[in-house]
Amino acid sequence: MRVLLVNQYVGTPDTAGGTRHYSLARQLIRRGHEVTMVTASFSHMLRQERLGAGQRLLKQVRDGIHLIWLRTPGYDRNGPRRFVNMLAFARQVGRLPDDLVGGRPDVVVGSSPQPFAALAAEGWARTRGIPFVLEVRDLWPQTLVDLGQMSPAHPVVLALTAVERTLYRRARRIISLLSGAGEHMAAKGADPAKVTWIPNGVDLDVVPYRPPEPGPRFTIIYAGAHGLSNNLDSVIAAACRLRDLGWADRLCIRLIGDGPEKPRLRERAAREGLSFVHFEPPVPKEQIFGVLQEADAFVIATQNTDLYRWGYSPNKLFDYLAAGRPIICALRSPYDAVTEAGAGLTVPPDDPEAMAAAIIRLAEAPPEVRRAMGERGRAYAEAHHSFGVLGERFERVLMEVVS
Repeated sequence: MRVLLVNQYVGTPDTAGGTRHYSLARQLIRRGHEVTMVTASFSHMLRQERLGAGQRLLKQVRDGIHLIWLRTPGYDRNGPRRFVNMLAFARQVGRLPDDLVGGRPDVVVGSSPQPFAALAAEGWARTRGIPFVLEVRDLWPQTLVDLGQMSPAHPVVLALTAVERTLYRRARRIISLLSGAGEHMAAKGADPAKVTWIPNGVDLDVVPYRPPEPGPRFTIIYAGAHGLSNNLDSVIAAACRLRDLGWADRLCIRLIGDGPEKPRLRERAAREGLSFVHFEPPVPKEQIFGVLQEADAFVIATQNTDLYRWGYSPNKLFDYLAAGRPIICALRSPYDAVTEAGAGLTVPPDDPEAMAAAIIRLAEAPPEVRRAMGERGRAYAEAHHSFGVLGERFERVLMEVVS
């Protein structure tokens, strides 16, 4: 089977960010299939251009995966320039020459971290009579309504709703990262029988479990994007509460990564005198698991929104589970892997006092209690979120479509 996968934001092991499709592609290759991935040259995570001056595209082979990087204009924040970047990538996908992707694939997969690229991939497949599979990562435009507080009647929301309905109707199958999203999709015209849940996962081959070693301070790590949806303001607010309770000398909070909110967050932490909160640069995926082993616990924060009523599946959650440390998760969702796994403590979002209390509870817990939480999280990742397990599920969907 020859697979063409279109995703504007493909991550590779030598860069920071998620490597979902890279890992799934390697699983397909191990099973005897061929994979070509089309992605953008400008890194959304690092805000950096991968191509040299004058290069329009780059083709390379890594781990047997054929990668095609298409040049796209850069941007430094979410705004009009990012919108232009999205449209530029989608336009190039729609015009992809057959010989550039190595001939006719058996199936085209279009991923929708942004919906225009998926729509362009669907159009490319349809004009050639090739079956199309849609992967839904974020529920556009519902994300703009719930997080961006845009009106459902806003012209942008209405236009994206039309794109969403078109993709649901035309896709042969739909892969959702969110376990409860089938209900939302059905309300938008999707056939529930076409929807398959394949969440994010982790490559356990590169994440050996190492028991925690106690250090002079209880270390809490966040590793991921510093954006609006990540709500790191609530972590800063919890740190202020911990400072007031006299915990500043006993804690180390490390915020690793990058994003549009990072400069403002750093300034806020400095203004509040939070010397135990450290901001660190992003770390390539192939190195991040060594850094995660330095944690005593991890933290995840979300906005207090209804968006997660259909599920919650960020890359970092499964990295944390695999690393085998307890997790403090600020989340309002019926789909809570931390609670289901018994791998930590879940607190309400936007509740700094609850987050601070959870941090103190873990820091004061006996080491064997924290270790048991981490081991349960690791076992949960092995059973449900290993890319070996997810790759088999992904292959089965594509083979059913092709056959």
